[in-house]
Amino acid sequence: MKAIDVKELTKRFGSFTAVDRITFDVDQGEIFGFLGANGAGKTTAMRMLCGLLNPTSGQGKVAGFDIYRDTEKIKRNIGYMSQKFSLYEDLTTAENLELFGGIYGMSRKEINEKSGKVIAELGLQTEKDMLAASLPLGIKQKVSFAVSTFHTPRIVFLDEPTGGVDPIARRTFWEMIYRAADRGITAFVTTHYMDEAEYCNRVSIMVDGRIEALGSPAQLKSKYKAASIGDVFQSLARQAKRVES
Repeated sequence: MKAIDVKELTKRFGSFTAVDRITFDVDQGEIFGFLGANGAGKTTAMRMLCGLLNPTSGQGKVAGFDIYRDTEKIKRNIGYMSQKFSLYEDLTTAENLELFGGIYGMSRKEINEKSGKVIAELGLQTEKDMLAASLPLGIKQKVSFAVSTFHTPRIVFLDEPTGGVDPIARRTFWEMIYRAADRGITAFVTTHYMDEAEYCNRVSIMVDGRIEALGSPAQLKSKYKAASIGDVFQSLARQAKRVES
């Protein structure tokens, strides 16, 4: 079973088509880059996949659940992290893990056992009792990812998660993504950093609501005779006619 499988997925707002009949699938454990300039429609598409927005038409399943009928089941089986880090600032690291574990239905015993393990694995012993608001940016990012994957979701949606952090912290974050993928968690990533797109197993690039390119970084660079995914992206983005999604 695919982690994500959509066909002809479309979202219209009045006469404006934000997402225009996109079709793609994502394997379980894959790291999938979902790229597009501002206004391309990727945020709207992600909201439909997360069960937050009803499609206008098309078909789709996320974690095996229908995006029309099973939105609550989808929400329970995915994780989500945004560039705003998705933490409660007035709670400590340990309290954030406990809260989100409870939200996703983990038992008290599971939460206690796993929080200790996660804190040790990520080297957060010093920060476990610190308020999230006081954490350095790179550490906050690490905690946010831990929270979004704490319940071992089938898929974690990462919406520009590395915005504002330095290159070393970004590299550390991607090492965490690889470890999650090794555990079978699918990573669905949007990013404005084109070097990060090179780390993905496959990449799609949206232009004006449509997926204009889809394949591995090597395949796309070969197809478009480009030196980098950034060059591929720029070539396609220049074709865009609209500026808002």
